[in-house]
Amino acid sequence: MVTPMPRRLFDGLPPVHPIGFGAMQLTGPQVWGPYPDQDKAIALLRSLLDEGVNFIDTADVYGPHTNEELIRDALYPYPDDLIIASKGGFVRGGPDYSSLGWVGNPKYLRQALTGSLRRLRLERMPLYYLHSGYATDAPFADQVGELKAMQEEGLILHIGLSNVTAEQFAEARRIVPIAAVTALYNVGNRSGSALLRASEETGAVFSPWHPVSLSDGGDNVDRVRQTMEAIARAHDASARQIALAWLLSRSQNILPIPGTTDLLHLRDNVAAAAIELSADEIAQISALSPEV
Repeated sequence: MVTPMPRRLFDGLPPVHPIGFGAMQLTGPQVWGPYPDQDKAIALLRSLLDEGVNFIDTADVYGPHTNEELIRDALYPYPDDLIIASKGGFVRGGPDYSSLGWVGNPKYLRQALTGSLRRLRLERMPLYYLHSGYATDAPFADQVGELKAMQEEGLILHIGLSNVTAEQFAEARRIVPIAAVTALYNVGNRSGSALLRASEETGAVFSPWHPVSLSDGGDNVDRVRQTMEAIARAHDASARQIALAWLLSRSQNILPIPGTTDLLHLRDNVAAAAIELSADEIAQISALSPEV
């Protein structure tokens, strides 16, 4: 095992621990409402700092709003090296996922950002994602253009994209520099391969969805699990830790943001950054799913 070194991924921001934290699970059932044990959630968020984790990913639609408020209640005033990323562009009208939709109206995106800044007590968002490229109520270029305008006003430091295609990523980069992108990518499902390649070519950070999932491989799930568990035994680790270690070996641009509500799981996730996989182990895992 090696001691993981923080990596400088964002200009103008502190180096980040190789493993970030996705805060989405710190909400109610189906990501609706507040997390039922507020004291536990606050303690978990504060423990991030003790573990060296200094990148937190959230969004206004988580709750909605309760996730950002929880982060503020737990961690404000923030340490100088803490980086918070939030997102705007999804709306949610109730606890059922069928109420989830997309809004790209530039005025709404401005409202979403200013609301997030107010809840988090930030004057400027270190990283702000357009949460979806699916919205059709405004041209995609206008949505990105509004984020650029807010960046020029000093409300955003870096701009990111979530739920977009590689073509939209390229279109957005013609308007403004894109610092980060998120997509589905893990040991069993490489749907986000094109976006990972684009991020490597442009220097953008790539945060994979479902980074520790072993069940995204479709008909290949059993093979994925068997391979990952065998490698995990060799390292006295869990298969999910090996999944994170493989992602970190895959690219220097990757910043996994696994979520959890459990302190022991959090520590396991952080410890994965110290696992060194052999070239053969990396090759075995890489062969589990095709790059698309």
